[in-house]
Amino acid sequence: MVTRKPTRKDLFAEAAQTWDLNRIYELFTEAKRRILPNARQGLTDTEKLYLRGLLCNCSPSDIARQLSKSARGAEVYMCKTLYQYFKGIPETPSDDVGNWRNVHQWLDKAGYKVDLSGDSTVGRSLPKDAKIHITGINFYNENNNATISIDINIKLSFPSEVKSQGEDDIAND
Repeated sequence: MVTRKPTRKDLFAEAAQTWDLNRIYELFTEAKRRILPNARQGLTDTEKLYLRGLLCNCSPSDIARQLSKSARGAEVYMCKTLYQYFKGIPETPSDDVGNWRNVHQWLDKAGYKVDLSGDSTVGRSLPKDAKIHITGINFYNENNNATISIDINIKLSFPSEVKSQGEDDIAND
């Protein structure tokens, strides 16, 4: 079986699940514009990638390992880009960034994390009850190829205020 190497967009994609990436990108873009007015508009794909890595609580060396880069190179890149932009955000503490954890912690305290409580849309769309019933297990061994077949039934119960896309379409007709 061939495993596909994750693309750069796939790396640290879980940051989008817990952080408001658009607001964070806008915040860092504005800081970049103030610090480097003649630079390329917006964050580069590489800057976004490293920022997502920080948001996933990865150190610069962890990020470098994921990208098959040198740890020192990642640290230098982040010092010249993201850390400078972070210092340029008016609301951030005036002291130096110190280390990569400060970016993560400050953004968390400043409210850039997505609310995953029951009050959010995401929280309401999760099932409130799940039942899994195994109906059959079969073992096969053909030509030295072992196969296990498992038949299951899954029942998910969602909160009543969540509408499916079909219900919305019917209501609008």
